[in-house]
Amino acid sequence: MQESLSQRITGYCILCFLFFLYSIDAMGQNAESVVDALVELGFENVGYSEVEDERVYIMQNSAYKLNGVGIGKAVDVIQSQGMPDGKTCRIVVLDNNVPQISLVCYSDSVTDSLNSVSRRDWEVSYELGDSWEQARKAERKNSSLYKVDIVIYPELRFQNLIITQIYQVLFNLSPTVEVSLWKGMKLEGQVIFPIKNEYGRNYRQIRQGMITLSQTIRLEDNVFLTGTIGTFGNFRWGGDFKVKFIPKKDERFSLEGRLGLTGTSRFVNWRWKVSPLKVFTWSFAGNFYWPQYNTQFQLAFEKYLQGDKGVQFQMIRHFRHTSIGFWAMKNWDASKSVNGGFLFQVALPPYNQKRKGNIPRVKSGDYMGIRYNAGNERKYGQTYKVTPWDNVAKDNSFNPIFIKSELLNY
Repeated sequence: MQESLSQRITGYCILCFLFFLYSIDAMGQNAESVVDALVELGFENVGYSEVEDERVYIMQNSAYKLNGVGIGKAVDVIQSQGMPDGKTCRIVVLDNNVPQISLVCYSDSVTDSLNSVSRRDWEVSYELGDSWEQARKAERKNSSLYKVDIVIYPELRFQNLIITQIYQVLFNLSPTVEVSLWKGMKLEGQVIFPIKNEYGRNYRQIRQGMITLSQTIRLEDNVFLTGTIGTFGNFRWGGDFKVKFIPKKDERFSLEGRLGLTGTSRFVNWRWKVSPLKVFTWSFAGNFYWPQYNTQFQLAFEKYLQGDKGVQFQMIRHFRHTSIGFWAMKNWDASKSVNGGFLFQVALPPYNQKRKGNIPRVKSGDYMGIRYNAGNERKYGQTYKVTPWDNVAKDNSFNPIFIKSELLNY
């Protein structure tokens, strides 16, 4: 009798152990199927990690121009393939292998593996969670490193300086080679082809554009640092350093700082002519984001290329495909001390451009837009762009509040 009872207990223990191994293997297979599905859609740097109370998926949206759309697709895949039983599920979203934001669906929302959760159940934040330290070591599929993009950036500008002509127009097409070298490091090289030029001789010939090497890192407490060297927009070259901080207590607010040391850079008669790096510029800005209307307010104190100083206010409303707003400036050194205008950025189709293996991908730029200068001020209040994709819509593309609204409204 005792021997029979002992055998039964041993059998039960073996069955429980086998069931435990089967459950672990099933969870792993489920997570692997999600990873494979995301890779099939064109996501890069995809992986996952399991800890006791949380499963973490890692991915980079490289196929969809609109981050809200791309992240929504990833959420749908994870929900359809099966959420982890009794565990919190988290998605960490990367940009050039640097973590930006995370989406988390808490375990009390995950009632079973049949996925009764919806997009509404996901919270979005800059916080990466306690499990990120382990998840960052996870093996990843479909790496973005050393893959080449040839991005065609259109540029449209116009001004009103001649009495006999309503507007003078400048339109360029600027193919740019972009390569990710390692985590946070990107090399970009641009050539500008003038299509229509009514701006003068400085704009008439084929010339180099922005040729830069930039490094981005993320520190603790939601601090992002980016350093860039190379040739910039507005005929500048040199170095630029940017820092952005988002407080954990209220992600509607953010602070930005920028420092630059540049000189002039011109390509004349197939010769590159530069001046010494003597011009020091800076900008310190505070931002507030109004979630109800996806509207951003910014107040910045700045020093510009001519040594003049001013304060600038921007109000920008962000939609899925466009960002539009206006700006106003007070410059203490300009003859026309008050200036302003409007600005907008529009996402360019096609919106889904999946990469095919390691073949260089040719695509259109993410956004195209203008910044209209109502006061026609050409000397004072001037600054430069560091990269071809440096614009208000791109800056907002990883805003957790904006991403959450896209999940709810898609």
